[in-house]
Amino acid sequence: MERILIICLSVAIGVGFYYWTTQAIRRPGAKEYVMNHLWFCHPNAICYWRTALALIALPLYFPLHLENLGIMIFTFAAVLDGVDGVVARNCNLVTPQGESLDPLCDKLTYLPAMLAFAYRGQLSIPLVITLIVIEVLGQFGARPMLTLFKISGAANNFGKIKAMICFGLVIFCALRSANPGISNMGDEILVACIVLASASIVFKFVPNRLYADILSTLNFSCGILSLYFASQGHFALAVCVIIAGQLFDLFDGRMAELHGGTQYGPYLDDIADFISFGVAPSYIISRISPQWYGWLVAVIFLGAVAFRLYRFVAVDKKRTDLAPGIFNGLPSPAGALLVLGAALFKIPAGLLVCALISAALMVSHLHFAHFGRIILKSVPKPIFFSLSAGLIIIVAFLIKTRSVNLFGAMILASCLIYLVVGKRHAL
Repeated sequence: MERILIICLSVAIGVGFYYWTTQAIRRPGAKEYVMNHLWFCHPNAICYWRTALALIALPLYFPLHLENLGIMIFTFAAVLDGVDGVVARNCNLVTPQGESLDPLCDKLTYLPAMLAFAYRGQLSIPLVITLIVIEVLGQFGARPMLTLFKISGAANNFGKIKAMICFGLVIFCALRSANPGISNMGDEILVACIVLASASIVFKFVPNRLYADILSTLNFSCGILSLYFASQGHFALAVCVIIAGQLFDLFDGRMAELHGGTQYGPYLDDIADFISFGVAPSYIISRISPQWYGWLVAVIFLGAVAFRLYRFVAVDKKRTDLAPGIFNGLPSPAGALLVLGAALFKIPAGLLVCALISAALMVSHLHFAHFGRIILKSVPKPIFFSLSAGLIIIVAFLIKTRSVNLFGAMILASCLIYLVVGKRHAL
């Protein structure tokens, strides 16, 4: 209990300092102070300070057994990762050196601690070493190539979310060392960090105009893979890959707006949506309820998705009375979520009712806001990265516990939240 209180207190102090900084740095006096004390307040200097604090926390926690003090210092160092960016943007101190220094200091902050916990048996040593190798290759192999091709080496969203998860993983290991009864999902979280670290490197070399098509292709692949898993009776896996496809679909349109795309991008997006959010859920319905009425509901749901996509392309896109980012009818990814959450409970009657409700909402004229373009835009970036990191940790917990019903309940809850929030933002 003491360890939990110390961690909560440390997080509260760190978050409070971060938000105090975000407010204070907007004042002319604060900016003037920073410019007059660059040796101490420059974003690059803050990077050095937080790295030093993390390295000081390491011996305090391990050899000297001053765990509580080590946790508080490390947590504060982790929070400074956001502070340096706030100072850089508000004081116009963004530099190419800082773009490379920031992720390097991140790695020097959490990797030594993760390695120490691995040798204590809290984390898998091979997985931690794999992450270290990828991080070193990204920092000292990929970045020189990026500089050579005049490509920005700034951390992308994959890298930022990965860093937050790594900081959280260190805190989790500290919590679990004092409370060994807590389920150890460290290795599952480590796998997510390895995937994000790899994606962060790969996407730096991908031309921006291909982002949208790559995401649509990944969404399409998830739909096909889901059909295979469902045919084998692995419904939880089938649902997992469809949700992964929804994450890809969430950002493909946004990437097309920001960076452009190819002439085939819109067609690829529609096909991927139809397979992942129409065909795959309909097949799951027919597998769980194989009677004639189950097949009938599956066909109705598939028809609703097809109509929803056709109306969006042929009618809604040409309407001038619909604000950008507002959907006419429930979006097909949300409609699929309602079915997928119910499918995991394997109660045919409940699944069929949810499928019919979803179909009715998709063909209706109720307005809903786009989750990525409207709702997420209203969420501050630090909160967005925190929520993303938290979602990955929750998924790791579900994988560890293998609680299918809990997974289904979480999906249904998220869908209901979207129904309320999405309708409110569309008003």
